Amino acid sequence: MKTQSTTMRQLVNRLAATVLLLTVALSTWAKPDKNFYIFICFGQSNMEGNARIEDQDREGVSPRMLTMAATDFTNPERKMGQWYQAVPPLCRQNTGLTPVDYFARTLCERLPEKVRIGIIHVAIGGCKIELFMKDEAEEYMKTAPGWMQGMLQAYDYRPYDRMVALAREAQKEGVIKGFLLHQGESNTGEEAWLGKVKTVYDNLCADLKLKPNSVPLLAGEVVNADQGGVCASMNPIINRLPEVLPNAYPISSAGCPAAFDHLHFTAEGYRILGRRYAEEMLKHLK
Repeated sequence: MKTQSTTMRQLVNRLAATVLLLTVALSTWAKPDKNFYIFICFGQSNMEGNARIEDQDREGVSPRMLTMAATDFTNPERKMGQWYQAVPPLCRQNTGLTPVDYFARTLCERLPEKVRIGIIHVAIGGCKIELFMKDEAEEYMKTAPGWMQGMLQAYDYRPYDRMVALAREAQKEGVIKGFLLHQGESNTGEEAWLGKVKTVYDNLCADLKLKPNSVPLLAGEVVNADQGGVCASMNPIINRLPEVLPNAYPISSAGCPAAFDHLHFTAEGYRILGRRYAEEMLKHLK
């Protein structure tokens, strides 16, 4: 009887040990991958992507470069909240090339093979920064022009909430490493824009449980004066962003070719600007 009792205890102990090992293994497996770098990208039309996507922009996209669809697509077919290889368009169906395309490409080229890049991309052409301010967005949308309504509807009229919801899902799998902003044309000349961007940054950090000032925010200049940029007077304000947000880094648009409207960049302009975002971000990745 003692032998049977001893044998039973041994079996129970082995079973308990196996269960413990499985629990630890599953817990470890469920942890976010520290080598999956997530970037939150937002703004207006230059972030959304205004230039026509060319064949070269669809070629050579690394399988390590991923985007989480922020809306449903039918062509290419994508479902909101799911990861896909980041072949453009990244923002919404029928949007164009964005600086984020070449930001992500450059990171994939420069970072070790074990690192994957994940993009969360929410942008609406023509919007003011108020659209991303939790306490201002609803009032701002009451004055939004009719041509913006379809874009707003794609995010259920809550683009900030959509961005945060997707980012929280992404945090289950990876680590948020930075914010990319391109916005300012619709707030040209407004020094108050600086404080508004800080508010958006602070809200994002709070809502995503990120340590304040621990995540860099890169803010691209609008079309430069050297390209005849009609909103170029905003660039000196953008370059003052570090005064209110120490972890902010302006990205120069000097020499980035502009489209005929002098508000948007050409495809080559977006490629250059995107690489500049990446070069700056590489300085701050840990």
